[in-house]
Amino acid sequence: MRYELTNHEWFAIKPMLPNKSRGVPRVNDRRVLNGIFWILRSGAPWRDLPENFGPYTTCYNRFVRWRRAGVWAKIMSALAGAHDAAVHMIDTSIVRVHQTWSLYQKEPAPIDQKVTRRTDELSAGEAHDVRLAGKLLSRLKSGSMLLADRGYDADWIRELAMKKGARANIPPKSNRSDPICFSPYLYRARNLVERFFNKIKQCRRVATRYDRLAENYLAFVQLASIRLWLAARYESAP
Repeated sequence: MRYELTNHEWFAIKPMLPNKSRGVPRVNDRRVLNGIFWILRSGAPWRDLPENFGPYTTCYNRFVRWRRAGVWAKIMSALAGAHDAAVHMIDTSIVRVHQTWSLYQKEPAPIDQKVTRRTDELSAGEAHDVRLAGKLLSRLKSGSMLLADRGYDADWIRELAMKKGARANIPPKSNRSDPICFSPYLYRARNLVERFFNKIKQCRRVATRYDRLAENYLAFVQLASIRLWLAARYESAP
């Protein structure tokens, strides 16, 4: 069936799944994961999960339980950590909320997504792009380069990158008075983060926010990122 894990994807992700050494054996992990990825890609309600994936409650409960245990975030970090981190990128993308959002009033409606090629932050749509930059840039490594658009052209961001031993290549705003070092050639690579947004939004559960809880929506974003990292791992294999 469409959207299922390929053999190479399954063999790559299987060792990262939690162990269960006691109690009743866990329901087939691959089948459950395939059901979760089907929901991610199709955007369908959990109750519409095809029967060949097993009870929808099993897939949903596993999705939520592993989200609470931080499994999805750990897998994404493990896959991302295996790749070169010489370049870090941050950007923002607006996510459309579902038309029934008015039924839920506990959270702000529009959701922005802040990314450093590792997706782990959400904020209200009206928030400025640099609101979460400090937390995201805490992962900068010495000798790396930071790429961001001019919305992140702030002295404190450049100073933070410098303290981390990294170089910020950010185009200056039109009102900047002091000259800065900027390479248009290196900046071209920033299109990767734009392409990343386009790819994860091919998953309907990401393109439109159907989930009431921001934590569940973020977990789906992480799952979409995991699928992309798995594909990149296969393409880079000798």
